[in-house]
Amino acid sequence: MNEMKEKIIELLQDDPLYSVLQDTPLEETLYTDPYLADIIEKKFYSTPEVAGWFDITDGQLRYYIKPFEHYIFDDTTDNPTTATIIRLNLKSILKLRMILLLKDEYRVKGLKRLLGIDENGYIVKQPPAATTALAPPDELANKVDVLSNVLQQMMQTGLFHMQQDDENGAMQITLNQDYLAQNIQLLSLESTQQLSEIQERTEKLTEESKSLQQQITELKEEKDIVVKIRERQIENEVVSTLRTEALEQFSTQKKSGIFAKLFRSTQIELEKERFINQYLAKNLSKRLEEALTEYHEAPYK
Repeated sequence: MNEMKEKIIELLQDDPLYSVLQDTPLEETLYTDPYLADIIEKKFYSTPEVAGWFDITDGQLRYYIKPFEHYIFDDTTDNPTTATIIRLNLKSILKLRMILLLKDEYRVKGLKRLLGIDENGYIVKQPPAATTALAPPDELANKVDVLSNVLQQMMQTGLFHMQQDDENGAMQITLNQDYLAQNIQLLSLESTQQLSEIQERTEKLTEESKSLQQQITELKEEKDIVVKIRERQIENEVVSTLRTEALEQFSTQKKSGIFAKLFRSTQIELEKERFINQYLAKNLSKRLEEALTEYHEAPYK
């Protein structure tokens, strides 16, 4: 790392931003970044790769390259950078790294002042290293930088015009009436469309609700039918049980034997049926009520 530190000092010894970094904790960061362990001085690297080293996005990296292109690539005549593809060598990466280390304190405006960069991005003067090291950003410059960013964002919305006053030549910001009218019309159309969509969804939900209600009614009817069928089955089961009990009692009392001696078999059967009917008449109502009550009170049917 000592060898790399010496190389960095050699490359940046006359750089104004390096003068600002000297004798601060940020200077040590510049020497000890992990990427320096594997970087090749003569090789060019892509912005996504460099952004990964500094834990930022490719878009953020390009944002800080744009205002400082002439500073970052000042003497890189063999740089393979094109209109869409940016490549950086060790010196360019070091310059970009210093910009990133100082951006929070100096902002873009303050860094441009330190580097002597004009509004078009060109370096018009190179401040002496000793002077720049003693030139911290002042509060007014920060305010101007903030206001400039706010103004730029306002103009990018398209809602405002910037035009020159014919009387005094001053720049004035006016409301873009055409843009405002177009957006109001667009919002109105979008609101109408949204209202139409809401109505369609409401109608669809109403139809679905009707369909669901119909299904519930049909299910209830089906359930009623099932209940009635089950009740009839229970009734038949109770009758069958009672008939069996009546036959057992009839047999136990040996009525069939008595009647066999006195009557013919047909008369015996008639007497048997009469006994069964009497038994059913006596017990059916109570037994059936008990069975149905148990069925309807069961948790699952």
